[in-house]
Amino acid sequence: MIMKNFPGRAACGAIVCAAILSHAAPSQSQPVGDYQIFVSNERSGDLTVIGGADFKVIATIPVGKRPRGIHVSPDGKTLYVALSGTPIEAPPKLDANGNPIFQKGHDDDDSDAKADKAADGIGVVDIAQKKFLRKIPAGSDPEQFSPSADGKRLYISNEDVGTASVLNIADEKVEHIILVSREPEGVGINPNGKCFYVTCETAGDVFAIDSQSSKVVGRIQVHPRPRSVDFLPDGSRAFIPSESVGEMNVIDSVNHKLLQTVALPKGSRPMCVKVAPDGSKLYVSTGRGGTICALDATTCKVLATIKVGTRPWGIAISPDGKYLFAANGPSNDVSVIDLATETEIARVKAGGSPWGVAVVAGAR
Repeated sequence: MIMKNFPGRAACGAIVCAAILSHAAPSQSQPVGDYQIFVSNERSGDLTVIGGADFKVIATIPVGKRPRGIHVSPDGKTLYVALSGTPIEAPPKLDANGNPIFQKGHDDDDSDAKADKAADGIGVVDIAQKKFLRKIPAGSDPEQFSPSADGKRLYISNEDVGTASVLNIADEKVEHIILVSREPEGVGINPNGKCFYVTCETAGDVFAIDSQSSKVVGRIQVHPRPRSVDFLPDGSRAFIPSESVGEMNVIDSVNHKLLQTVALPKGSRPMCVKVAPDGSKLYVSTGRGGTICALDATTCKVLATIKVGTRPWGIAISPDGKYLFAANGPSNDVSVIDLATETEIARVKAGGSPWGVAVVAGAR
């Protein structure tokens, strides 16, 4: 589902300016970052592009309705973004245990009543030109996805119909549709390329799907509202946060078994998880908690809690592992975190309701 505020986002805004609201501007000695940060803005229908050298906005790219999941192709030339014509609704209220309270007869925080299905698809953006090229049909209401290591396919969650789609990029055709469970959101492919995971929010189902046959090879049960998934570099472990209960689930991603659950700091509503490039730590945005938590990747002990903007959703780490970027939906900005000092050093204004973040190495 939407890294919703994750849904109650700030008003739909046109592209906001490139001002940087700095808590502490990057120092003069800071190495030049040979990368760019692309941020999907769910309400304003565009991408904000931020330079890695100075953390200033350098471009805005209109892409279509409700851009959410965002990833770069393995060759670094193309950016893909999930687009959806399903309207945004306010986030559900939570009960005493943190579980969503849905309206009677309404089990989702998206509404199909006025959905524009013609807007659904995967947007294709030329990174060098900073230009939207086209939209590829990719099933109903795509939210999150993961590119294959060879760049030939996208593995996609289709939120409103409870399926996952496998898209062949070359011929722009959906090759397989896999039935999963209600409200699929997070998608991640194991670094070994053999299997991808799809997290389904409503009942806490996690599906392990063979990337070649598109057959379900495992099903893992966690607490409700698992939002995302990421893996250790060697593919041996997966990490999946459960938003409703403020937990991190540690998964044996070889045998597709739940190993342990780790409680996050009180008030955490974890959303997006990312493993550091060297595999030593993992980071998770806590949504309503307004922080980024750093955990030891071996013990899963919480090492630090870093204050950022309002309801951080998508996060990404710079290629050199020095910085983390967090999309703060309701406040329409992006936090820049220095991972060495574990502090927020800048806040960059983005578009309306920034949702996802992708970092492109070598982009200029």
